[in-house]
Amino acid sequence: MTTAKILAFAGSARQDSINKKLVKVALEGAKAAGAEVTYLDFRDLPIPLYDGDLEEAEGLPENVLKLKALMKAHQGFLIACPEYNSSITPLLKNAIDWASRSEPGELPLECFAGKVAVLMSASPGALGGLRGLVHVRSILGNIGVLVLPDQQAISIAYQAFNENGNLKDEVQQTSILQLGSKLATVTAKLNSPI
Repeated sequence: MTTAKILAFAGSARQDSINKKLVKVALEGAKAAGAEVTYLDFRDLPIPLYDGDLEEAEGLPENVLKLKALMKAHQGFLIACPEYNSSITPLLKNAIDWASRSEPGELPLECFAGKVAVLMSASPGALGGLRGLVHVRSILGNIGVLVLPDQQAISIAYQAFNENGNLKDEVQQTSILQLGSKLATVTAKLNSPI
């Protein structure tokens, strides 16, 4: 079977982000299932707020080109999505918007079309960021990403992780590992030669 190439990231730049911790658990599940996983921290790849005038005057910023290259080089996305006011974070939406802009000779939405994604969230609130996942799922689905139905939302998340970055609750830990594993397995099957 083909080895799946997975890009894992959180829609947060916070250094001690609970969503970064969450996606790192999931990527271990993907690796255990045989995937080749790359972790992306948006703190290391700052991009400006999308501006059509900037794009027209200067083209795509260098870090946007790096982001697009990373996305095109991977078949699947593990995404931990913080919830801001019941919706997607500005950081994640901005990254999606820039990555959707075509370079010369590039197919429309090439970074997204035919990709597979799994979503998860962690939040200090009681719903675990679940409301924001609805918006992320809708956006990605509309730009050609196959978003698997499996997802997890971890509530009261500031208390959910131990000092090693794993979830204290074994059922939650297993569920998040399984998200990574499921993405790796489905992505590999979809990209295997017939």
